[in-house]
Amino acid sequence: MAKSFLSPHGGDAAGKSRTVAVIGLGRFGGALALELESAGTEVLGIDASADRVQSFNGLLTHVVRADSTQEEALRQLAVHELDVVVLAIGSDLEASILTASRLLKFDRPAIWAKAISEPHGEILDQLGVHHVVRPERDMGRRVAHLVQGGIRDYVELDADFVLVRTRAPQAGQDRPLDVLDLDAKYKITVVAAKPLGGRWQPTRPHTVLRDGDEILIEGGRAATESFSRLP
Repeated sequence: MAKSFLSPHGGDAAGKSRTVAVIGLGRFGGALALELESAGTEVLGIDASADRVQSFNGLLTHVVRADSTQEEALRQLAVHELDVVVLAIGSDLEASILTASRLLKFDRPAIWAKAISEPHGEILDQLGVHHVVRPERDMGRRVAHLVQGGIRDYVELDADFVLVRTRAPQAGQDRPLDVLDLDAKYKITVVAAKPLGGRWQPTRPHTVLRDGDEILIEGGRAATESFSRLP
């Protein structure tokens, strides 16, 4: 009989926290598990290392030592009853791939898996993993945009659609946004603004930006980068 450490099927319309298993408590998986726990999510941490499991004891809802490549071990932990599992095993590619194949036999949960290389990611995609994340590649791309200057934060939402935090250039200041028509001139949309010393607020057609304001803009990669470099 499966031993359920968490409350199964926790995520619902009433806003209850979801139940998540994090397999692999290294730097990525450990940080992710702690962040989920701090946000009120019930977290089952699983790792093959006794020392690593001990280091997370008392920090997560429950943490156990187990071989995640064994389907029976996952069933004994009732992983198949949870909402989400994050497969955060990194350097051991065989363990990552075997664990993914075991998890895909279950109707639940939704599977997120970390890939440490493009070939690793391709294999996880081919297996049918629901969400494959490539943290090193994604962070490298993000930092590349930040070091060019002008952009203070950068989130890639799609292949060529990004959300960028930057400062309001002169071309976007002192007149209402609907008068400036930045969408037509620069192919970007200002979606939120933060006055100097103020708080973030969604923009309106009558919003007027001033020198020193921070803004969130969305649009294509090239358009947002060009706009962020304006004086």
